[in-house]
Amino acid sequence: MHSIPFGVPRLDSIIGGGAPPGNVVLLAGESGAGAREFLYTSATMNALSHADEDLFDLHYGTLDDTASPPPEIHYVSFTSGEQYLREEMAYTMDSDVVEAAIDYIEFHDLSPEYFQLSPIPREWYLGQPTQLEDLGHRHNRESVLGALGNTLSEHAPGNLVVIDSLTDLVAGRSEDMTWSDIAMVMKGLEKASYQWGGLILALVSTEALSETELGILKGATDGTLLFKWETGGSKRARTMVVQEFRGVLSRLESENIVQFETEINESGLDVSDVRKIR
Repeated sequence: MHSIPFGVPRLDSIIGGGAPPGNVVLLAGESGAGAREFLYTSATMNALSHADEDLFDLHYGTLDDTASPPPEIHYVSFTSGEQYLREEMAYTMDSDVVEAAIDYIEFHDLSPEYFQLSPIPREWYLGQPTQLEDLGHRHNRESVLGALGNTLSEHAPGNLVVIDSLTDLVAGRSEDMTWSDIAMVMKGLEKASYQWGGLILALVSTEALSETELGILKGATDGTLLFKWETGGSKRARTMVVQEFRGVLSRLESENIVQFETEINESGLDVSDVRKIR
């Protein structure tokens, strides 16, 4: 079966090349446990496959025979601009890798739609002061969920889209954007993604959600990768668990893999060890 690489070398090799197309995958994690680094790595490595074959071979290796990087990589953010994200990605992995890949990542900054109904001054997110005439048009602008939907409809078919992050939507809940609205958009996205045939990664912090809310998001997506800190003695380790994932979890279960230990190096996030049922 054709697959879309996550861009995390050892994980892709274990699961047969990557994710089946048409999936929405939830990257849920504790702060600093690797979920965001996974997002950065996935976007950067898939872009690097188009940008520089030699660098890609050095930092990722050889793609599985069934795996094909998507033709386009799109990065959707609700609160951060392109320059900030470029710098953050360069902190996570080698700057040469990021510089080579970055022009093959299309950034979509939805901060105008996200902040427009908030009390935050306009110059904070647009670099422009609020004008008197702007006030009369605030309620006529596109909602952030509407902007997200339009962006995905245009760019998600056949491509990789990373969403940074659902935590921002949860924090921005109001009368104009309720929790039910967010959950419904994610459920609709799962249905649309199956027809689009690409791969969508959605980041969320587990610390910002109740167990019920996290359960609803898990149920509204095709797969969940859970990132946690694990303490043993005097050491802390980043761990990743595939909680559910059609077309992937069954492969891990057949090999008795229950948990991955991860590390962050110059190539981004990768699997450093696997824990199996003994």
